[in-house]
Amino acid sequence: MAQVVLTEECMRLISQFESLTGAGSRDCIVDNRNERIIFVINPGDMGLAIGRSGASIKKASDVMGKRIEVVEYSGDPHQFLRNCFLPAQVTSIDFDEDDHEQVIARVEVKDEDRGIAIGKFGKNIFKAKILAQRQHNIADVQLIQRDEN
Repeated sequence: MAQVVLTEECMRLISQFESLTGAGSRDCIVDNRNERIIFVINPGDMGLAIGRSGASIKKASDVMGKRIEVVEYSGDPHQFLRNCFLPAQVTSIDFDEDDHEQVIARVEVKDEDRGIAIGKFGKNIFKAKILAQRQHNIADVQLIQRDEN
């Protein structure tokens, strides 16, 4: 597992998020490029983080002044990557090592979910890459498309 170093700002945001939603969080990414804050929440806390009809996450977003996105943590890299790409449906994940012995994840999603997996301006694949690096020391995440032969 990779070692996550939290900045003072991230610790403050995690504390604020936890007090607003009741959901425990283990990591935080401030993504200024996409005007959002991404929280990696503890397993089983997704319901608390989102709240009834999205009330908790909306309240946190209003208070923090940015869009909030949450990804549920899993110690299993396969499941964690599946969580990163939700609501896109992942059909397979393969792990390989490159020439420098760094782990690369090759993720396949249903054809109809490809746009969701990439996201507008690549924001969803960016989220998966940065979180996979921080949480599981995965050097790169690549979306693959199988040829239909």
